[in-house]
Amino acid sequence: MWQGGRKWGISKYVTPPAITSGTVALSSRSDDPEDRHFETSVHQIFRATDLLGIQISMLIGEYNHTLDDKRRLALPAKFRKEIGERVVVTHGLDNCLFVYPIREWELITEKLSGHSFAGADRRGIDRFFLAGASETDVDSIGRILIPDNLKDYAKLRTKVAVVGVNTRVEIWDEAEWKKYKARISKDANAMAEKLGEMGVL
Repeated sequence: MWQGGRKWGISKYVTPPAITSGTVALSSRSDDPEDRHFETSVHQIFRATDLLGIQISMLIGEYNHTLDDKRRLALPAKFRKEIGERVVVTHGLDNCLFVYPIREWELITEKLSGHSFAGADRRGIDRFFLAGASETDVDSIGRILIPDNLKDYAKLRTKVAVVGVNTRVEIWDEAEWKKYKARISKDANAMAEKLGEMGVL
């Protein structure tokens, strides 16, 4: 469905194979081999949750919302049915926040628990995603509470962007989201070629 020139809503699909190359930086890219290994490990964990061979609901679209002075944020109405009555909010990549329905968060933690704690990168991943995570209720009008530590991490001000990305919702400061979109739009041709290699386009 389209509204105001923007696609929104929830659609059913079966996740295709994920891209097997490239990494996603936590905030900015680093040339340190240990940092790059950490980033790759993070990306692999999130890819793994999409390769279960089951039908899932996809959250899509972007919305501009307001974070009130009590740190409450209303989720888009089209997301609320799939998200449910409780969610987990945690550190995301690229200085945004990730919001997961409980069932999706359980898949993430199950994958994390299946790895050894011997490697420093694995311990770092656990601390990054689990120690900062907060479980919160979705109230009767669809609002969630953003903890202070996560608000500070994502540098959220009053105006925020709420973005549906597959099985999660991302929360961005609105100005940072606009900068990010402008930056990745410069790589649109390269991304289109990668999707073509995957058979998506």
